[in-house]
Amino acid sequence: MGLLDIFKKDNKPNSPTTDNGVLGPTFLDGLTEHIKDPKNLYSHEWRRQLKTASGQTKFKIKFYGQLNEDNKNLIVRTDFSPSLVLAVDNSTGQEILLFDGCKHGYNALFCNTYTDEQIKNRPATIYYTDQDGKDTFEIVISTYTGIDYNNEFVDEVDENGLIEIIDGTKIEYEKVKRNGYDTLQIWATNDNGKTIDFVSEELA
Repeated sequence: MGLLDIFKKDNKPNSPTTDNGVLGPTFLDGLTEHIKDPKNLYSHEWRRQLKTASGQTKFKIKFYGQLNEDNKNLIVRTDFSPSLVLAVDNSTGQEILLFDGCKHGYNALFCNTYTDEQIKNRPATIYYTDQDGKDTFEIVISTYTGIDYNNEFVDEVDENGLIEIIDGTKIEYEKVKRNGYDTLQIWATNDNGKTIDFVSEELA
């Protein structure tokens, strides 16, 4: 499923916030807040603003990867390995994982395998700046899950509620459904109010 397929769907619920019952990535639990009056929120979309427990909503971004040749805003994989993207709390230095292409999304869980070197040798040392030269942003994250996990995988879940993924490890089925999304978008808004997407990934 591609981004164009998602936005062709007429499945936008009427909601005063992003609380539409869709569960998001487990690794962002406790690190987001709802968005009031969301525009074009889809019924299979989880969308939130990044926010720490202390209330911080502005972050620097650092990553392993490279910028897309055609769209310089976008962080993409290298020839060696998928991208790794972190947000950094300006006040505390806390690092928050936003996206790991070796672990997140349907393909990473069920289709693609990576070596230990590809997984571990990805230093996220590049700090992101937008085309205005800004390096601090408010961040909004959306994941989309159009996969019917209960239909496709329910027979593969064992008596302990675990399912085996592509690398042979077993993970909680509910965790897989939340982290095995098929599309990811992350937006950054600088202090001039300019918003860009800096991650846009089709993952299934």
